[in-house]
Amino acid sequence: MDFFSSESLDSLNKIYRINLINSITGYKSANLLGTVSKKGVENLAVFSSVTHLGSNPALLSFFVRPNVVPRNTYKNIKEKRFFTVNHISKEKIDDAHHTSAKYDENISEFDKTSFQSEYKNNWKAPFVKDSAVQLGCKYLNEYYLKENGCSMIIASIELIFIRKGLLQNDGWVELTKGNVVTVNGLDAYALPKTIKRFKYARPK
Repeated sequence: MDFFSSESLDSLNKIYRINLINSITGYKSANLLGTVSKKGVENLAVFSSVTHLGSNPALLSFFVRPNVVPRNTYKNIKEKRFFTVNHISKEKIDDAHHTSAKYDENISEFDKTSFQSEYKNNWKAPFVKDSAVQLGCKYLNEYYLKENGCSMIIASIELIFIRKGLLQNDGWVELTKGNVVTVNGLDAYALPKTIKRFKYARPK
């Protein structure tokens, strides 16, 4: 097996180390976060850190990197308090990844990709039209991580839109039917396939 110690990591090439550490923890969620600025400019950015935090109340979290450079998504969420989380389909991975490009805050990623924004239920942030799962979220809190300067954002899930055919009778959402992708590392997108679904595990 290939082996690395914490000491040997320090001697690695920067890009090699970034690729290594970002991929060793396994597959992550791949989502597009939609926001709008105080000036009305829509923003769309790909995130791989959106995580379920609780079901009652319905909460999720994601991480933002240190604010040493402009973070348009973070700025918009702090100013407006509302955003959307949208799943990425196999057919849209090229445009989804392009939203990671660092555009000026006055340029909308919707204008630089084939994605279309849509507003519904009077939500104050743009959803990605035709996304298999769309969540309307509201900023609640954030926690600064002194270990690396990142921040963990906590948000409530206020609206849920699910494409017809994905929602099962017991509430489970079968994402494979929506061609929803995941991401390995920073730039490798994969299409998961359900192998088997188990019943609730109880002690034997």
